[in-house]
Amino acid sequence: MKDSQLFADIKQILIDSLRSKFAKYNPEPRYMPFHTRLLGKDRMALYSFIQSLNTNFGTSIYEPVAVRIGKSRFETSEKQQTAGTKISSEAQTVIQNIMDDLSAADIAPNKISEIERIRKVCQKGQMNTVKLTKVDLKLQSASGDIYLIDIKTAKPNAGAYREFKRTMLEWTAAMLADDPNAKIHTLIAIPYNPEHPKKYDRWTILGMLEIDQELLVAEGFWDFLGGKGCYEQLLDVFEEVGVELRDEIDEYFAKYVGG
Repeated sequence: MKDSQLFADIKQILIDSLRSKFAKYNPEPRYMPFHTRLLGKDRMALYSFIQSLNTNFGTSIYEPVAVRIGKSRFETSEKQQTAGTKISSEAQTVIQNIMDDLSAADIAPNKISEIERIRKVCQKGQMNTVKLTKVDLKLQSASGDIYLIDIKTAKPNAGAYREFKRTMLEWTAAMLADDPNAKIHTLIAIPYNPEHPKKYDRWTILGMLEIDQELLVAEGFWDFLGGKGCYEQLLDVFEEVGVELRDEIDEYFAKYVGG
């Protein structure tokens, strides 16, 4: 991520996102007298703002930043895309079988095998109309490889793992229904590792994902998009924007001082 224009574009995305949030934000009128007396209105307002920012960090910051970085190394880079609208009845059966076997630990996750099983039946049986989860980030390389990426919060709850896997299998089936020869890669991306410096191993316990083929965490995600070193450079960009906007941020929350 050494391109100066890319660096400038990411900074502007962050600045615009924060300023937009400030312009629209109103602290929730929650009456918390003990917290407010102890910490002050300004700190409570900041706490509320951070909570509000966290709820849409993915769509307002991670996604547009990822799209912009992706454009630097891929032929196409788009957010909130549709994988397809049809899945064959036989592919749906294969998907259910895979899910059942994984849940029962009868098989281990095997990305290549799963895709090929779906590919064999991707246009067999009845073609059923489906409404699938949108693809957070869709990339296509110069070689024609298509990457469908689901960007997730750092600590998804335990019940979500099965749905993540099913979503990726359904994306595969829908893409192959349109083009049985498509070179599909489906991935879960975690923008940062909340367990740093320990290894992020939340997924291995549940046996739903093949780690090397289906999971990108922190450096693995950002360096995949922008090349080696992208993650560390991106953190520097975030820090630089924070320094540049510090006075603006302090001024915004200063109006809540008192009480």
